[in-house]
Amino acid sequence: MADVFKAIADQTRREILLMLIKDSNNIGEIAQQFNMTRPAVAKHIKILQSANLVGIQLDKNDSRQRICFAQLEALQEVQEYLSELEKYWQVQLKGLGEFLQHQHKK
Repeated sequence: MADVFKAIADQTRREILLMLIKDSNNIGEIAQQFNMTRPAVAKHIKILQSANLVGIQLDKNDSRQRICFAQLEALQEVQEYLSELEKYWQVQLKGLGEFLQHQHKK
């Protein structure tokens, strides 16, 4: 899960991931959307791939191109973690609300 948090900690990688959720693309086309070089985008893609957020396959029409696509299964573990945190904070806030109501009545 740490790899996922590391991967999405960077604004550019979040934007790349959102872009790939909408449509698969090759690294060159992704790089055109950003003010950075193709190798810089490739490094971001590599980090996303290491976190299992992006997959890469060869283009069927042009075997020199690699197509990147979003694979969001790795976010399921993060979702479950955040859900547990949300439950915890709901209980804490409910307790605080009850305490404040009790104090207000005094």
